[in-house]
Amino acid sequence: MLYDQIARNKRKTVYVLIGFVLLMVAIGSAVGYVFFNSAVSGLLMAVVIAVVYMGLMISQSTSVVMSMNHATEIKSVDDAPELWHVVEDMAIVGQVPMPKVFIIEDDSPNAFATGNNPEHAAVAATSGLINRLNREELEGVMAHEISHVRNYDIRLSTIALALSAAISLLVNIGMNSFWWGGGRRRSDDREGGGSLEIILMILSLLLVILGPIAATIAQLALSRNREYLADASAVELTRNPQGLIHALEKISDSKPMERADPSSAALYISNPLKKKTTGLFQTHPPMEDRIERLEAM
Repeated sequence: MLYDQIARNKRKTVYVLIGFVLLMVAIGSAVGYVFFNSAVSGLLMAVVIAVVYMGLMISQSTSVVMSMNHATEIKSVDDAPELWHVVEDMAIVGQVPMPKVFIIEDDSPNAFATGNNPEHAAVAATSGLINRLNREELEGVMAHEISHVRNYDIRLSTIALALSAAISLLVNIGMNSFWWGGGRRRSDDREGGGSLEIILMILSLLLVILGPIAATIAQLALSRNREYLADASAVELTRNPQGLIHALEKISDSKPMERADPSSAALYISNPLKKKTTGLFQTHPPMEDRIERLEAM
């Protein structure tokens, strides 16, 4: 059951990521076709923007994310002995380098991991998590975060964020060109065109308009799937599903965080804003489903 779930979640992640990249290519081509009279130009522009955004995000992800969430790095074991030792133990079990450790002063229990790769990873825990969870439960949560590091979820989430930002920038460039006359020239070029041209124009416009929404849905789908995978991988590390089950129960039964950055909400083990969303726009899988899967292990 455990290894089947891990393999199934990895396959789903590959499908979602491929779909995300194809969406980026399609939107770039649509923007070029509608606003710049060339689908190839839009495609090339999309590739350049995506590469630049991913390079910037990957190189600066840890410092940027920790700063946005008001996290403070602890430099030694003396600053937070129990948290430090648990992270160290889980890193050893997961066979990854010891990540940097941060604390967020917030009474709501929560945690997340970020970074580019296992060699440049960081984990953050709230003071509420440290105070409310016992050792077994804290191990479950940190095993979950170390699993994000080991499975390269931290890089995937960074890439997804960069692609979403790149798609938004592409659409903004296209719309700005419309207001400056590009859209009128495009319409003039298509006057008298055949029905195929009209259909392509309509489809491209729909893709440009709905693209950012589709990108958000893809980003959240990727995040939800990686949460299931990290839960299963955490059990693989601790051999104790009960620790993570009890931790998730305590985390779900808590108030929203006061200092969490909304754009980082998908990184946390549970939505720190406690907003009730359903379906495709959920940042995390339903806690009941996660606990049910863990209990089945």
